[in-house]
Amino acid sequence: MNVYGLIGYPLGHSFSPTYFAQKFAELGIADTHNYRLFPLASIREFPALIQAFRFALTNTGEQLCGLNVTIPYKQLVIPYLDDLSPQASDIGAVNTIQFKGTAQTLQLIGHNTDAYGFEHSLRPLLAQVQFNYTKGALILGTGGASKAVAYVLEKLGIAYTFVSRNPKSEKQFSYKQLKKDHLDAYHLIINTTPLGTYPDVDRFPAIPYAELSKQHICYDLVYNPAETAFLQKAKAQGATIANGAAMLKLQAERAWEIWNDKNSLS
Repeated sequence: MNVYGLIGYPLGHSFSPTYFAQKFAELGIADTHNYRLFPLASIREFPALIQAFRFALTNTGEQLCGLNVTIPYKQLVIPYLDDLSPQASDIGAVNTIQFKGTAQTLQLIGHNTDAYGFEHSLRPLLAQVQFNYTKGALILGTGGASKAVAYVLEKLGIAYTFVSRNPKSEKQFSYKQLKKDHLDAYHLIINTTPLGTYPDVDRFPAIPYAELSKQHICYDLVYNPAETAFLQKAKAQGATIANGAAMLKLQAERAWEIWNDKNSLS
């Protein structure tokens, strides 16, 4: 059995098992391919997970063939890997792990498909609303996903500033600092935090929603629920909204290509 999966904590919100189960069924490989959740309370449990599958390959035939990585381990997993793709190295965060070699010669290669998914879901949105590229972007949160978002914004030529509960430099805003002037200058707002994820659907980033307008785009990387409190509040002000569902599908397809060693060094 070829096993794929997701590490992170907690994982009850994940759509990935359903997505890949459907994919395996469509490809006619459901009898030999399986996708599982591996909730790790600590990243220190990661080596034991890998070792367990080395044993399983020898004794039961179950082979771990690839992993996705989610909050809070996109950065913390890096020291446990043997190598990074150039893009993952540039971004400084990993959400896909490629397995190369046999159980005895196994190498774990870190990739970032979040950037691919975000870019290819954002481009059509920017074109749709005729985004003014002289306006910047606010990235809410400073975790692993925010790094992929920043990487894409740089590629697209969109200036950005991080917003954090605990700013670590003068180049970051705190939520309390955000005023009308900031919302006038930054028309793309991307939530990379888990706030609002099911089941905590009443939570949302503390930005001045009353200052949003139809000129703003609010993009939430959260996809469950489909319309978070963040997006509901932005929509009420006339902003264009998008959730992370399209990004999820795009990054998952890119991960599948990498696991099957197609253009795996991107």
